[in-house]
Amino acid sequence: MDKVHFPYRSDSHLPFLHVVHDSGSWEKHGLDVDYDYEITSEDSHKNVADGTVEFVGGNHLSPYIHRPAGDKWVYLGQTVSLLNHRLVVRADSGINKVSDLKGKKVATKGKHPGLNTWLFIKQNGLLDECQVEKAKGKFHWEAVRDGDADAAFVTPPADILSRRDGLKVIDVPFLPMVWFTTVSSGLPFVEKHPDIVDRFLRGICEGIAYFKTHRAESIKIIKEKYKAEGEMDDETATHLYKDLSQILQAKPYATIPAISNVYEISIEQDKAAEKTDPMALWDFHYLRRIDDSGFIDNLYKL
Repeated sequence: MDKVHFPYRSDSHLPFLHVVHDSGSWEKHGLDVDYDYEITSEDSHKNVADGTVEFVGGNHLSPYIHRPAGDKWVYLGQTVSLLNHRLVVRADSGINKVSDLKGKKVATKGKHPGLNTWLFIKQNGLLDECQVEKAKGKFHWEAVRDGDADAAFVTPPADILSRRDGLKVIDVPFLPMVWFTTVSSGLPFVEKHPDIVDRFLRGICEGIAYFKTHRAESIKIIKEKYKAEGEMDDETATHLYKDLSQILQAKPYATIPAISNVYEISIEQDKAAEKTDPMALWDFHYLRRIDDSGFIDNLYKL
């Protein structure tokens, strides 16, 4: 059994990662994966480069920024390519659609999530028409509830939690985006250990298949182990499961629209990213080899 590290960049990845781990999907391929801890963007680059971390479950912007300086980051797989967000507002706000955000204050969380909101608002022609600001000291939907902001874009289970606190939840189009769990590593490790890369990706694919085909078991794992947004009950765990099961990609290739959008927000964060080709970080040939073998298709055969 080979020990590898796979820290996450956001604890929102854990509903999926707990299921991959507890289903034995990595263990089947001879891997003991230490996944249940967070890592910063800076430590990700440092630890992948010095070999103390083999894989990272994120870092979606900084590799584009660091590559012109010689960083060897590489993306090997992408579990989702759609951001499954909803708009939440106070019931008496008069906001019923995205265009109603004109002149309003929108709360966000974190750098990447905040830039997702920035891009969605930009693509809807409202960039200069509303104020986007990070919530301080609370969940961004709580800032809406408390009157500190007019609106926020949230992902499950925060939509249910928002509704329970009296907020109105408005469905909006999902945003193509590279986010959530990405299989990221460093080129020196990948070239030296292609067998571990192959087994790790097979474990991810096996975990996705288990998630999609073992509903009750996956919901149970989520309910018992995911605590980042409070204790889960049957409704929140089931809702989170259903939403993730729809957007998880059986074959974890990033889509072109998702890559295009994440590249745009990486440039918004730091103009140095303009020197990196948007496709330069992606290497799907390990996944393609697994796919061509029929391994993924066979996971879904009765």
